[in-house]
Parts: sequence; structure tokens; C-alpha cells
Amino acid sequence: MDRGTVGSAQSGRLLVEVREEGSSAVVTPVGELDHHTADLLREPLEECLGKGFSRLVVDCARLDFCDSTGLNVLLGARLKAEAAGGGVHLAAMQPVVARVFEITGAEAVFTVHDSLESALSDEAG
Repeated sequence: MDRGTVGSAQSGRLLVEVREEGSSAVVTPVGELDHHTADLLREPLEECLGKGFSRLVVDCARLDFCDSTGLNVLLGARLKAEAAGGGVHLAAMQPVVARVFEITGAEAVFTVHDSLESALSDEAG
């Protein structure tokens, strides 16, 4: 598997790393995803889609916070990925982040995995 880093972006409260894993792009936000940092996630997601990756795996293991703006970034990426025949898979959400998805009902429109490994092993889904 190719595990090379494709790129990263950083602000004081959010670091986003991107790498290729087989036919998936793995996007790893680290820190707080909110109104002030949302573009740091939106831009790499759109770049991955622009490069032909329709299957995006967002590794949420180190995402400490997500507000409605961050949720909207993920929902927008989901629509674009699905239009390209793929989808957005969320992996390893922390309870505080999972709660936002539960309260809003957004968990129903994403494929959610307990771990990154599970998301990557489910390439067909």
C-alpha cells in the first residue's frame, strides 16, 4: 500500500494530513474543526476529489471538536463524492464528535467505521 503523505495544512487549532491508501484518500484532521478552521479541511477534501479520489476516508481519531460548520464541510464533501460514484467514510470518531453527528442525524448519511483499519478494509463500501 502507498502510505506516502500527499499533503498537509495547519492553523493554530487544526492540522489536516492527507495520504493515499489504495484507492482511497485518507484525510486526518487533528484538533478543532469549527468556523475558523473549516477551510483547512474543505480545501484538502476538494483537492482529493479533484484528483479523482471519489472514496474519502476521514480519520477522526484525533479530531477533538466539530461544530455545525465542520459538519457542513463533511456533508458537502459527501455530496460531491457521491456524485462522482464514491462516498465519505468516517472512522474512529471520538464520543464528543460522534454526539454532534447523532444529535443532527448526520450519522445516518455517512458510512461510519469504528476504526481506520475497518474503513480501509471496506474498500467496496
